[in-house]
Amino acid sequence: MKILVCMSVVPDTTTKITFSDNNTRLNSQGVQFIINPYDELSLTKAIELTEKNGGTVTVATVGLADTDAVIRKALAIGAHDAIRINAEPIDGQFVAEQLSHVIKANGYDMVLTGRESIDYNGGQVCGLLGEFLSWPSINVCTKIELVDGKAQFERDIDGGRQTVLSSLPAVASAQKDLCEPRIPNMKGIMAARTKALVVVEPVACEISSRYKQFESPAPKQAVRLIDPANAGQLIDILKNEAKIIA
Repeated sequence: MKILVCMSVVPDTTTKITFSDNNTRLNSQGVQFIINPYDELSLTKAIELTEKNGGTVTVATVGLADTDAVIRKALAIGAHDAIRINAEPIDGQFVAEQLSHVIKANGYDMVLTGRESIDYNGGQVCGLLGEFLSWPSINVCTKIELVDGKAQFERDIDGGRQTVLSSLPAVASAQKDLCEPRIPNMKGIMAARTKALVVVEPVACEISSRYKQFESPAPKQAVRLIDPANAGQLIDILKNEAKIIA
């Protein structure tokens, strides 16, 4: 089985975010970048599936040369090889379209993504890949197994979970309960140095959107303490100042 894991490179969650170019771009100066956590779950699950059923795991990223170090970490975790599409990831549709051409050219049996990237939280790529490839797409999966040549997914739905049996090839996205992410060991780190990281140029496609402006959230306001005996004052604040009750 050939599995492709679509990986985003995102700022570490502890990074203080600032913007440049009149607040139209993320300022990457001094930012620590990591594998998108949901994609790391996809990678771990892909490795588990190939360890149990045989096959290979390829990681694919849309990004520039500065993402190579993070891609090498994915190879250290256990991916067999990697592909970097040499372009800035403009938006979810651009990323999905670029990935779809790589997938069509290499004949994968399954494609795994994260449910969303933790920087833009778009959650678009899994569904868009299903559309571009005309494959079944199953979102927010908490369990993935291979059963008699088909894939069985358990996924989150409103009020519970749903089990889906799908033919292959298929694309699915990972939810946080899918598995425990792996940590690279020394053997994996050493092996990653010699694993193939192929760089391909992007295909021409229409750019469907652009970011007009970013802005930081308003600073947190000071806490106001109300005496427990003075419920009337609290109600007045909620009604007339915060305007969250009628």
